[in-house]
Amino acid sequence: MIGARKLSLAMGGVGLILVLGLRSAGSTETVLTEQSVESPFVRHGKLRIANSGTYLEHTDGTPFFFLADTVWCGPALSTAEDWRYYLADRKKKGFTAIQFNAICPWRAAPTDREGRTAYRLEDGKLLVNEDYFRQLEERIAAIQQAGLLAVPVLVWAHKKGDAGFDLSDEHVIQLIRYQVERYEKYPCLFILAGDARYTGTERARWQRIGRAVFASRKGLLVTTHPTGMNFPWKDWENESWLNIWGYQSGHGDDGKTWEWLHSGPPAAYGRRSEFSRPLINLEPPYEGHNGYQSRKPHTAENVRRAAYWSLLVAPPAGLTYGAHGLWSWQTESGKEPRDHPGSGVARTWKEALEFPGATQMGYLRRFFESLPWTQLRPAPDFIQQQSAAQDPSTFVACARTPDGQVTVVYFPPKAQAQVRLHVSDPKQVRWYNPREGTWLENSPRGLLVPPDELDWLLVVKT
Repeated sequence: MIGARKLSLAMGGVGLILVLGLRSAGSTETVLTEQSVESPFVRHGKLRIANSGTYLEHTDGTPFFFLADTVWCGPALSTAEDWRYYLADRKKKGFTAIQFNAICPWRAAPTDREGRTAYRLEDGKLLVNEDYFRQLEERIAAIQQAGLLAVPVLVWAHKKGDAGFDLSDEHVIQLIRYQVERYEKYPCLFILAGDARYTGTERARWQRIGRAVFASRKGLLVTTHPTGMNFPWKDWENESWLNIWGYQSGHGDDGKTWEWLHSGPPAAYGRRSEFSRPLINLEPPYEGHNGYQSRKPHTAENVRRAAYWSLLVAPPAGLTYGAHGLWSWQTESGKEPRDHPGSGVARTWKEALEFPGATQMGYLRRFFESLPWTQLRPAPDFIQQQSAAQDPSTFVACARTPDGQVTVVYFPPKAQAQVRLHVSDPKQVRWYNPREGTWLENSPRGLLVPPDELDWLLVVKT
């Protein structure tokens, strides 16, 4: 935005932000947005990277647990009324962020619901569609008004037809810069691009694009979204503008996929002695999406397993959740999402809102926020005799605070392992039911043995 100024007022219990400015597209307009004083961004300030380099916090030092719902096509395909309904549901269930795709054309949404694309090429020039971006800004403003963090993917880059794949580097830079200048006044974590590998020639290209947009802009949160089971960040250490590392464990459901998540590159990052960036799983398996190997829909159990592993094998910052049918904003039942063959027949977006895993993600956030979660670090040495040696889906993950006062252990269903902890008082031990969000003071099967063969979290406080 060029020449923008902001005025903050307190009126009737609402923080009112008036933004006046000249858009980079050349039109003058006034944007009026409201934030409730209950918004964490009003109460605690904007977000930044904590000094530990492992999580996000507000400017007053309050930690921010990143729990994003994935609704890639939602802003483009929703009505304003349906969008407000959706946000109210996600806010109620405990989500803190909304992750979405900003640009049409994209394979699942070639246009928005009005048949518009974000841009067109004319005589070699990229011209943005102001009507398209006005609607997108309304959706982002609604995210802000709900007290949630907006997490837009600025271009997709997977295949022909995606803006980040087809456009020249200069056009991609222009398109991304336009969006950043337009939306940086809102609480945002920007995702540079979606589904690129970021290795080899792709690495050089996206580093060049990222530097052109973000290197001179301070105070923004920036990550990017790699392809599944791909961790390219060894060659990105010097790209300081990319201040959060994302990865995608993806929708596989075989032993190789589970092992990559709990014992592969994310876990290797978690074994570092110092950390340069928060690490976030931007795409664990979506509930209801077909597993790549079994071709059966991922259950809430699979989602929980991937979620707790993601948060315990590396310093926890947060993660995303996805529901099949919601991410694609399905309005008709009985169909697969557009251009996603094999992903499985999807529920409508309203039906997918009620998948049990979404409610359980709220339990997950509540569980971590009941603990000194920002201090937790992987502690695999406290687990022995893992059944995961025979079945990778039963891997038992452990994290601990540096002072040893709090230990957290996640037992997936049917997992067996020995926990190497000395407990002097049974009152130091509690069990958390991640399916129901309830606590159990002791296990009938033994002090450090899960109450049954379902999944449980063990918390030991000394």
